[in-house]
Amino acid sequence: MKVVAFNGSPRKDGNTFHLITAVLGELEKEGIETELVHIGGKKLRGCIACYKCFENKDRRCAVTKDMMNDCIEKMIVADGMILGSPTYFANMSADLKALIDRAGLVAKANGEMYRRKAGAAVVAVRRAGSVYTFDAINHFFTIGQMIIPGSSYWNMGIGRDKGEVEKDEEGMQTMRTLGRNMAWLLKKING
Repeated sequence: MKVVAFNGSPRKDGNTFHLITAVLGELEKEGIETELVHIGGKKLRGCIACYKCFENKDRRCAVTKDMMNDCIEKMIVADGMILGSPTYFANMSADLKALIDRAGLVAKANGEMYRRKAGAAVVAVRRAGSVYTFDAINHFFTIGQMIIPGSSYWNMGIGRDKGEVEKDEEGMQTMRTLGRNMAWLLKKING
């Protein structure tokens, strides 16, 4: 089994990274292979609504000048995915939004490619707006017919400066619980 995580923060080693890493650590303890992909700051463009994915039905986006198709391929082969983002004006980063819009449309065009995979949102926040970000990411999972594991609280951690989220004991515990619950879910789905 494998989980791929996408870090939508432009700060490669920022708070979103620390939160995702806590989840991945628990998955690895359960024998699940993990991969972390940094998409923040990679200049992913948003969907241009060309609908070529519906014509081509080749499980790829027709826009090929960025890393999107590599990300889509990783999503296809994974049993589960984590989408992580900092909170920007009460929503996710533009890079993560581009991933969701394009990967989501390609999935729809190709028979619901992510159906019944596990998906979890991870959100870093300085102060407020994280619930909306969490909700927006989870919409991608539900519209894609994916299964969302729960945790002991909403999957968010509080911190501003790089690494500050590590001081948020409840947030870090929420991530560890999420990792254990996601591992349990994956074993049930793929058992």
